[in-house]
Amino acid sequence: MSSARTTPTLPPWYREITREKWKSFFAAWIGYLLDGFDFVLITLVLTEIADDFGLSTVESASLVSGAFITRWLGGAVLGALGDRFGRKSAMVASILLYSVGTFACGFAWDYTSLFTARLLIGMGMAGEYSASATYVLESWPARLRNRASGFLISGFSLGGVLAAEVYEHVVPGHGWRWLFYIGLFPVVVALWVRRALPEADDWEARVGATGERPNPFRPLFAGRRRRTVNTVLAVVATGSLFAVFTPLGAGAVPVLSVLATACLVAFAVQLGGRKRWVLFVALCVTVFCAFLYSWPVQALLPTYLKTELGFTPAQVSDALYYAGFGTMAGCIVTGFIGDRFGTRRAYACTLVVGIAFVFPVFAIRDSQLQLGILLFLMLACMQGISGLLPKFIAGHFPTETRAASLGFTYNVGALGGAVAPVLGAKLASTMSLGQSLAVLTFSLTLVVIVLIGFDVPSRLNRLVDKEAVPDYLAARAVVPDSPGRIRSAPSTGGGAG
Repeated sequence: MSSARTTPTLPPWYREITREKWKSFFAAWIGYLLDGFDFVLITLVLTEIADDFGLSTVESASLVSGAFITRWLGGAVLGALGDRFGRKSAMVASILLYSVGTFACGFAWDYTSLFTARLLIGMGMAGEYSASATYVLESWPARLRNRASGFLISGFSLGGVLAAEVYEHVVPGHGWRWLFYIGLFPVVVALWVRRALPEADDWEARVGATGERPNPFRPLFAGRRRRTVNTVLAVVATGSLFAVFTPLGAGAVPVLSVLATACLVAFAVQLGGRKRWVLFVALCVTVFCAFLYSWPVQALLPTYLKTELGFTPAQVSDALYYAGFGTMAGCIVTGFIGDRFGTRRAYACTLVVGIAFVFPVFAIRDSQLQLGILLFLMLACMQGISGLLPKFIAGHFPTETRAASLGFTYNVGALGGAVAPVLGAKLASTMSLGQSLAVLTFSLTLVVIVLIGFDVPSRLNRLVDKEAVPDYLAARAVVPDSPGRIRSAPSTGGGAG
């Protein structure tokens, strides 16, 4: 008599994460929430700061862009710190850096001092992205790593929502400086949570246990001549970006932009080496396009609501709540979708759904409720899917150089976030602001769908490296076969898609 083989019931996914792992995740998540909180504070009080310091519109806007100037450097340096000494050390260093920068904003006495503080915030937030993302991804089981990525990035969105809430209750009665003073207090909570955390599993196994100390920057400092040239390149890149995003570069922006791009590409080529330089450049371009489609709406939506729809400040806040919670919900949901269908497939298909909402959002004129619902749905798909971006990028790199490589490629690409508002404003000179935002978002989203959906960075990389690993974060799933025995099978949900 034969008996049919029954498939054992697997426990719920959340039980695969131990209490210690949940604590680790919460520590990273709260750091990312504070990152979002501190980063958006400046956007809420630009008018108050401009009135106090007598700033022009261009000078005020440059305070927002200031954080982007040093992101590439902070992402690379703090990422390298995480690769060499562990993810925890980089997490603590990054949160200290952006929190001190935020606190310093409250003491600024003029434009220059405030801009300098924004440079610190940019370095810290870049390091937070690479450190927290690699820490969580390397601590969770391989088949749940899209979930880990999406859950983590949801913290940034909630941080922005909380910043708007704090602004409403603090600034009218106490002034704009107190908003930045408050930005320092949560760091105590984050550091307390992080003080007893274990190191990330992958890093501990591949680096910590062996006593090795990787140096991702070694290619940049191999010899006196290369060390000198790269120091000059770093100074030129930072100086050019500074001039581009401040009044200092007026009239020379195209030349300075090309100069900064050439310097950053030179770093990408060296860091990537003979086999990976194409991958580094392609990932930077992919992230740049992702910021170009997403940041026009993030940066200019309040302006659109005020100028074209005539919304009051309270109505604008309500719309931003819909947008913020839509993004947060999207990050969480797309984490499940990514683990089920694969990172790339989930990314591309979710964006295809999202672009269906773009033109309807900017066509709504008379119904705040309908606009709010459409904003929620659009941003859940189009911004929420960015929760998978850490998983997509980090999977291209081995543990030993993952944090530095993720930090560099993501934060170089993030310069698209500084370019996007300017591009949207330029287009608005030939059409309405709503139309320009719709056109930019729709067209550039199509570009990202092609780049990620068809895995363009990896395909290009295989032209120079035939043996490239498709996804370092994927693993073969362990599947129960019979009592006391297991077998391995390719993972269907945790790969690159």
